[in-house]
Amino acid sequence: HFARYAPEKIPYAIERYVRETGRLYGVLDRRLAESRFVGGLEYSIADMACYPWIVPYRDQQQDLEAFTHLKRWFTEIAARPAVVRAYEVGARIRSDNTLDEEARRHLFGQDRRP
Repeated sequence: HFARYAPEKIPYAIERYVRETGRLYGVLDRRLAESRFVGGLEYSIADMACYPWIVPYRDQQQDLEAFTHLKRWFTEIAARPAVVRAYEVGARIRSDNTLDEEARRHLFGQDRRP
């Protein structure tokens, strides 16, 4: 968020969350060293939930080469026919990735009040 969407680029915030993302990649990497999939021996909702968070690893300033087991898992999930189809559909319906002020307000400006 801080590197890509924040209107003001705050180096501390960017570095803090790049490092936290790296830490979390390490947690997943250690888990995947023990098991083929996040939840165990079979593909599950845990893999479906985690995979999209890893897709933008470059934008998150992460290098998958540093996470051997995570890279193996990521490559395997990316090759699954349903995942390939889902991302093909997404690419067809996605417009550009720029956010206008209204989109920013909806994504980042909400709080508990209606």
